[in-house]
Amino acid sequence: YFRNLMLDNLVQNLIKIKRDFAKNYSGSAHIQEVIPSQISDDFPIDENHLKQLHNFAETNPIYFNSFEENILGISCMVYEGDINDYWLNSIKHGSSCQPFYPTWIMSAYVMTSIAKKLGYSELIDIGSGDGRIAFCGNFLDFTSYSLEIDESLVELQNTISVKTNQNFNPKCEDALEFDYSELNLSTPVFFIGGLPQMGGEFLATSIIEKLNLNTNLKKNTGIVFAGTNTKRQLSGNLSDGGWSSLIETHQLDVIDTVSLPTVWTFDQHIETPYIFTKFK
Repeated sequence: YFRNLMLDNLVQNLIKIKRDFAKNYSGSAHIQEVIPSQISDDFPIDENHLKQLHNFAETNPIYFNSFEENILGISCMVYEGDINDYWLNSIKHGSSCQPFYPTWIMSAYVMTSIAKKLGYSELIDIGSGDGRIAFCGNFLDFTSYSLEIDESLVELQNTISVKTNQNFNPKCEDALEFDYSELNLSTPVFFIGGLPQMGGEFLATSIIEKLNLNTNLKKNTGIVFAGTNTKRQLSGNLSDGGWSSLIETHQLDVIDTVSLPTVWTFDQHIETPYIFTKFK
């Protein structure tokens, strides 16, 4: 594992804060998440990066309220939102693999930072929702592309892109049909937005088959999968967050796994595992 101590500590502290916050949360918002208000020993991240994360939440119309709260001695901003309309819109597409449920903004930042440390230069977020992973990639100096099939979510991304002055290339595209060769990729990392048993496997297989046609590109490509640790959601194998059979079939190497808070694990005592892989 190449991940440095600083990132490891940040992940642990983020999980601690999330669990404490979830346990004591008395609001009734549909979704809620936390971003530290300032940098500290617990969250030693670049000040400008932290400002960008708050900027994303403040300009994102899914959040309707925010307030400051002290959680475990750390001053944080809590953002409350509602994704019901987007959720309903996002399930009406025939090849949509999963309704819109975002990861946390802080989690998106951690994931993209790890991908950066791994040396990738382009980031392609597949099924990108409101574009938070591609957004983080953009200010971390990736060339970011954000592919989302739902036009109302792409509109939302365009709004955020303009208001934050971060162009993360939102594209309203069906990832299954899209021609990736037009992006002229050299060392890309693909983030697959979809759990394995909710169509994510179908999406990932389609991307891998496209990459198989380009052996030069393939050897420099990383793929990050969102997994799950809950038996309820997975009838099959839980190893590698439910992705183990796809990883085996397509001969991928797991280089790292990091568990992070997401909207869909807010009320659970476990987080969402993100599995970083590359072709053998």
